Amino acid sequence: MRWRLDSGNRGNMADIGLGPPFSKALLPFYFPISPSCFHSPPRSLAMAAEHSYSYSSNPSSIPVPSTSRPSLLVFSGGTAFNGVVEELKKLTTCVAHVLPVSDDGGSTAEIVRVLGGPAVGDIRSRCLRLSDQSTSEALAVHKLIGHRLPLDAQAAKLEWYQIVEGEHALWGGVSKPYRETIRSFLAYFQNQILRRSRESFCFSNGSIGNFFFAGARIFFDSLDAAIFLFSRVSDIPAESLILPVISTNDRLTLGCELWDGSIIRGQNEISHPTSGSMQPINKGISSVPPLPSAIKRVFYMSSEGKNLLHEVFPAANPAVLDQLSNVDCIVYAMGSLFTSICPSLVLLGIGEIISSRSCFKVLLLNGTHDRETSGFSASRFVSAITDALNRTYGDPQNHLTNLPSQYINTLLVPKDGQILVDVQRLASQGISHVITVDSICDPKVGIIFDAKSLIRTLADLIGRQTTTNVTKAK
Repeated sequence: MRWRLDSGNRGNMADIGLGPPFSKALLPFYFPISPSCFHSPPRSLAMAAEHSYSYSSNPSSIPVPSTSRPSLLVFSGGTAFNGVVEELKKLTTCVAHVLPVSDDGGSTAEIVRVLGGPAVGDIRSRCLRLSDQSTSEALAVHKLIGHRLPLDAQAAKLEWYQIVEGEHALWGGVSKPYRETIRSFLAYFQNQILRRSRESFCFSNGSIGNFFFAGARIFFDSLDAAIFLFSRVSDIPAESLILPVISTNDRLTLGCELWDGSIIRGQNEISHPTSGSMQPINKGISSVPPLPSAIKRVFYMSSEGKNLLHEVFPAANPAVLDQLSNVDCIVYAMGSLFTSICPSLVLLGIGEIISSRSCFKVLLLNGTHDRETSGFSASRFVSAITDALNRTYGDPQNHLTNLPSQYINTLLVPKDGQILVDVQRLASQGISHVITVDSICDPKVGIIFDAKSLIRTLADLIGRQTTTNVTKAK
């Protein structure tokens, strides 16, 4: 069945002077699928039972399976892991990227403030990294979707009008079907802003990709549908899945409880407080003040909540649980531990499935300290992840008592990193497989993994696991 978008009761863009009628603008863009596909979980990434790997004698090359590619699930945020995504594609595109939807900083915060709904910034960021850039048109679409407006609010507003009216130079190189599809959802986003007449939307430093994504989500009334559309527009490989850890149309607020008993509300306030500034967030060690006490746990709270009485317990995305049950390797990526990784781990069902798997479960250790993990050793990273998956300090009716080694069996450490690798303490946690990986020094954030070395190490781990499994099967 071929399905065509239709404006239905969603309003006519011509009524607000922003281009052609919405239904007509979308006529050239067809989806060769059933509408029901928007509401069904993505197909599994489970691979064949046996993989055959061949390795090059060149130590700088990445080992790639000769007959099929390994499948991974990566828990990450929208920034730190982006630097290795391109290199990961050379190993496999069968990757489920699990991302939080609780970001409340920058232009994402402004969208959530005015239009509500989940945060899409991390998802948009990963989509851009995965998008095709092999043709001139793909590059043009990537440049448009990845564009940010100026910091000056008035200049940003004027440039936004140029873009949504189709008059901006960014449209150069974008063919008519793509142009009309993208522009229609941008116009729909603008329409939604105008309908909230009591709220004045600030376009400063706004992300065109975020605006497109928000327009699609509201139009379809489905976060999954918006991701599907974005993936098609960006030509992301079908086997690469971008999965929100919670599939919802509601606003989600992250809270954290400190060891001194105090509560901080909002992901940005926990990790990189900006006092409402629209300036780009500096995610390095930098100028942010230290937390008054170490973080005990993170949790979800109602959008208006301010204390533990307002804690809520959203359900994990079923597609994430499905992928966890089938992938060859589970990765906890580097990044903001408590605001990028743990929000995906505290949900019911995540810890249960991970602890039951016998695959490689790999923690990529950060190369530097940040506000959330000041003074942490490697074993404290492990403890924090274990506590999150066990829900140790959450609802006592739903906590687990699994050991750290049931969640993490391999630790990859960037060479010359700041984090102390306390080997004896790690061994007492049941983690003895610690591998040092080549690193580079990024001028903005310090020591980070060398992408080629990191992916080569992951490929070697999965290859050895597969060889062992095949040997046992014989």
